[in-house]
Amino acid sequence: MNDQEHPAPTAPTAPPTRVGVIGLGAMGLGMARSLRTAGFSVGVHDLRADVAAEFARDGGTAYASAGELAAEVDVLVGVVVNAAQVEAVLFGDGAGGEGAGGAAERLRPGSVYVMCSTVDPAFSAALEKRLVASGVRYLDAPISGGAARAASGELTMMTSGGPEAYALAGPVLDAMSATVYRLGDRAGLGSKVKIVNQLLAGVHIAAAAEAMALGIRSGVPAEALYEVITHSAGNSWMFENRMAHVLAGDYTPLSAVDIFVKDLGLVLDAARPEKFPLPLSATAHQMFLQASASGLGGEDDSAVIKIFPGIELPAAKTAPQEEN
Repeated sequence: MNDQEHPAPTAPTAPPTRVGVIGLGAMGLGMARSLRTAGFSVGVHDLRADVAAEFARDGGTAYASAGELAAEVDVLVGVVVNAAQVEAVLFGDGAGGEGAGGAAERLRPGSVYVMCSTVDPAFSAALEKRLVASGVRYLDAPISGGAARAASGELTMMTSGGPEAYALAGPVLDAMSATVYRLGDRAGLGSKVKIVNQLLAGVHIAAAAEAMALGIRSGVPAEALYEVITHSAGNSWMFENRMAHVLAGDYTPLSAVDIFVKDLGLVLDAARPEKFPLPLSATAHQMFLQASASGLGGEDDSAVIKIFPGIELPAAKTAPQEEN
């Protein structure tokens, strides 16, 4: 986007001091805490009122609806799961869904909506046009790094949008992340890069699970296999991270199987109009679909290893292992 395509909304007269975060899951809660640590006045909304209230006890304000929160902030950060929830947050009818009250109509002209969800790039580009038409700036800003990095303010953010949006929201992005990539001046580019990242992440998790399953089926002790592979050329970040969950027998969902059913589905959807083949992505998607259909959709994405027959997986340890 540039100034010739859309008239620039009137800028607020002071730097942003109030930030809102919608969605206090594993990522959003850590991001909200990082903003609070950085000195921002932070308001939050989550469908789980108790989670929002707990956050507010240590500083900040919990709001009953996305609309009420939006009316009070200069920068609103959305950390919900998918495009349907983004739509509900921004344009909900107030009937009690994610967006009860509808945030878009309550955001002040010149404020910024920062969209951190993984969505179809075309959806993100269309969303920018809808918001800019009402005077609200927009940043396409998907995130990567996991819950631990969200909590420490060390995320990677893949962003795109207009310079006015960056001017207002830049300090907010910096407080939540170690690296902010500025990929262009129009929405959709950040989401395109995130789609590529999710292709690799999903394929690597599926491959890691397949490799570990083969080793276990072949009689190699799981701990020994993990030790060797994590010090060999075949290692990957996903193998090292996710197979540690398998060794601990801990499938607490830091990122659930169903997230990759969605995200790899988006990968395939993005390639289809280009008639671009993605054979590894398609296979990995089927593996996560099989896991979800087997009742594992709510478990950690490492639970995709459970689709392999004839293997005895490590039992749960007495103390759950935290993600590094």
